[in-house]
Amino acid sequence: MIPHILLIVGVIVLSLALRSFRQPLVHRIGTLGIFASSFLAGWLLTGSILVGCVFASTWLLLPWVEILTRIRALRLPAERTLSPRTPPSRNSFPGLQELTDDIEEQGFEYLADSGWDWDDHSQFFRLFYKGEEKMQASICLIEQSEIAFYYLIVSCRDTKGNVWMTWNYPFSYGLKLLPKLKANRANGDLSFLEILESHQNFLKAKGIQVSDLTDQTSEQIQADIQSDLREQIVHNIKIGLLTKESDDVIRYSVRGMFFLWFQFLRDLVRLS
Repeated sequence: MIPHILLIVGVIVLSLALRSFRQPLVHRIGTLGIFASSFLAGWLLTGSILVGCVFASTWLLLPWVEILTRIRALRLPAERTLSPRTPPSRNSFPGLQELTDDIEEQGFEYLADSGWDWDDHSQFFRLFYKGEEKMQASICLIEQSEIAFYYLIVSCRDTKGNVWMTWNYPFSYGLKLLPKLKANRANGDLSFLEILESHQNFLKAKGIQVSDLTDQTSEQIQADIQSDLREQIVHNIKIGLLTKESDDVIRYSVRGMFFLWFQFLRDLVRLS
């Protein structure tokens, strides 16, 4: 029994060590090692391969604990009304000013701080615009209960109504994006300048030039964000990921819960 335990511990230690490397292939091998150690724990300690498979599969089923408890009880507003927002404190978002400086160094002009609140959920936007390139930049902070994270967006709108967006949202998104939204994902560890360059390359690859884009005012940008939020809710209700509990409140449907689980599996592959 002791040799089996030492083998399991050894695989766990090796897997964690491999996951500390930034090289994606080595990182993924480390993730497979975590699954392997779970399998070995079930197999070697009980003598059953079936139990080993069950132990390994628990990592894939673990998100259902969160989905069936917190997500199932989650209620959100059907209409997310943006309003002027006071910036979060330095303790809540210590990097806000540094990110603001990075964006303004690239010629973007600060427009406004905006956002919305609902119970223990809130979203904060700091908006910027670069008129000569008809390009918008945003710093977005999401706070949910005791969880908080931020991401950056660089976007523009063309004359056909499409939205071209590059962002470093750290997870697979919890809703289906609008068909008109053409998204380019950037790595989470990129600087704003690198995200901006990625967006410029994205537009170039798609044949989008400045003349194809629409110029926007601060008021129009905020109105478009409000409209996009509304359209996204309607779109996800239409395809069955969300359902209305009342005229003002929405929640995830059973189909939406399975969608979230598949998004977790995508993150497991992408981030592992």
